[in-house]
Amino acid sequence: MKRRFFLLPADRNGSILSVLVVLMLFAGLSPVLGQRTGVPFNQQGNTDGRNNNQGDAFDNNITNPKDRPPIDLYKIISVKRDTTSLDTTLTLAKDYKFNYLRKDDFELLPFANVGQTYNSLGYDLTKVSLAPEFGARARHFNYMEIEDTFYYSVPTPLTELYFKTVFQQGQQLDAFFTINTQPNLNFSIAYKGLRSLGNYQSTLTSTGNFRFTTNYTSPNGRYRGRAHMVTQDLLNNENGGIRDDFISIFTSGDPEFDDRGRVEVNFEDAENILVGKRFHLDQDYALIKPDSTQTNTLRVGSIVSFEDKYFEYFQEAPFDGFGPAYESTNLQDRSTLEEFYAEGNLQYKNPVIGDMRFYAGYTNFNYGYERVIFLDNQTIPNRLKGDFISVGGSYAKRYKGFDLEGRIGVNVSGDFDANYLEGSAGYAINDNNKVRIRAAITSRAPNYNFLLHQSDYISYNWQNDFENVKQQQFQFLLTSDKLFDAEVTYTGIEDYAYFDGVTVTSTDGSESYTTPQPFQFGGRVDYLKVKVSRELRWRKFGLNNTIMYQTLLDGESVFKVPELVTRNSLFYEDEWFEKALFVQTGVTLKYFTSYEMNRYDPVLGEFYLQNEQEFGGFPLIDLFFNVKVRQTRVYFKYEHFNSLFSSNPNYFADPQNPYRDAVIRFGLVWNFLL
Repeated sequence: MKRRFFLLPADRNGSILSVLVVLMLFAGLSPVLGQRTGVPFNQQGNTDGRNNNQGDAFDNNITNPKDRPPIDLYKIISVKRDTTSLDTTLTLAKDYKFNYLRKDDFELLPFANVGQTYNSLGYDLTKVSLAPEFGARARHFNYMEIEDTFYYSVPTPLTELYFKTVFQQGQQLDAFFTINTQPNLNFSIAYKGLRSLGNYQSTLTSTGNFRFTTNYTSPNGRYRGRAHMVTQDLLNNENGGIRDDFISIFTSGDPEFDDRGRVEVNFEDAENILVGKRFHLDQDYALIKPDSTQTNTLRVGSIVSFEDKYFEYFQEAPFDGFGPAYESTNLQDRSTLEEFYAEGNLQYKNPVIGDMRFYAGYTNFNYGYERVIFLDNQTIPNRLKGDFISVGGSYAKRYKGFDLEGRIGVNVSGDFDANYLEGSAGYAINDNNKVRIRAAITSRAPNYNFLLHQSDYISYNWQNDFENVKQQQFQFLLTSDKLFDAEVTYTGIEDYAYFDGVTVTSTDGSESYTTPQPFQFGGRVDYLKVKVSRELRWRKFGLNNTIMYQTLLDGESVFKVPELVTRNSLFYEDEWFEKALFVQTGVTLKYFTSYEMNRYDPVLGEFYLQNEQEFGGFPLIDLFFNVKVRQTRVYFKYEHFNSLFSSNPNYFADPQNPYRDAVIRFGLVWNFLL
């Protein structure tokens, strides 16, 4: 089979849009030039005596300069303007989040090296969107989206340093600094970096996430603006996992291969990288503000966001397990996405009617490659380009003890049809028990790499005209201090898009290979997930339990999850040395039942189905010893401690990539409150 290329000039629209967005960021922040100076720090802010900051500014209410600001004045503000305060306590939840992602990874199973991908033990399908997502989802676990970006408001400069050891020749660090130059003007800058060689051949990881944010509220509280810039590069060396003929030797526990660097892998000449940069501006202005004569609020606002990202796979020589290739050396696949979003919105708030928000948005997308491929029976185009216009709104109201919320959105014109409708209601039964129910229906196109993909490997080239993926979801949430926390989620999916392994055998039967291909399920997927958690206390001892049950009422052939996942921590907490040192120590057990675990593909950057073998059913036991001194938390952990006693290391993160061996790691989180 021959392939002909037509190299196309790079699209310059993205560069022009980048310049325009940067100019808009500076224009949006122009009110900063008019801020007041020479006023005592704790006396600046609104001039009408009302609290209109909504989390974007503050009055620290400190009359003595020697007094230390209370910790709750150090505010963390989400994209939805939900506000929380800095927390320097040491809890078991903090221990669960002390990892590379800095999130609780209960539903994830990490690969052998820090910074590699994760296999999913459960799925959160609550996110709604009107646009397809970029592909390579297996490489996005540490990719920071808009909703992962936070803004801040602090009375004094705040620094946080995160450090944790890795697997050979490297470290991971997350350094963060924020300052309010005025009570209504904040800046933050942060960088999260990782380098880890890993114990297996060709598993080096090197990643970086840079974040810069700013938010501003005018002295009279009418104008609010916030912006962020994020640049990210996530590099992984790839080895294709352990060779098929070597897996039995590995699982036999041969001591010759206790040095994991001697384990034979499929190849040692490949890498993939995910790179992205984003500029985002969100601003609004109050046309009507509450005062002594009326209680209405009317704000007009806009959002401008531009993101440019690409995923690239490079390999020096083709690997037979991925099938025949067009090139004999230096294989290189790169997919790119440039996405521009502009929105105008109107927000109205009334104590009787509630909070309402309406918006109209414009999205321009440019996804694809720099070449057109001509196959014997198909032409693979180079790009999916277009735009669409969306409208929608949201509503929130507290009515007779119920917290009511709703959202709606629809693409009214353009290249992608999509819509969503979401509603929820929460109720506090009493101070200790709260419930919330949520329902949502969505319809949107599959991710871009289902629709178009190109590669130097022949089997990885396709173009599809898939139907929208339709999803219906119902969720029940219970939060109880006396009983337990529970989350019951039912998700029904029609036209589910997935990748499945397809085996191709040569005509003489001498060679075969299996590669992922995109499919759309003609049936229905009905996915039920029940998660329950409870912490029991007795004196200085505690037992924290989280259990998740999952089942497929239909569609089990295309949606694979373990039936049971559990995590149980038995721990002891106390204050030592006249309460100068807080100590937390114990043991954590994590276990999931065996199932047909998905397989990772480094060319595509995705997981795909396999039905040859089940994996799982092995316990993961960690020993931990954590301490807290003032605002510093120090963590020591003996990970996968029980593997020391396993003569047959039959623990895998996917069918060809082993889980981590026993290792002692330590690190810290240190907050400086100046």
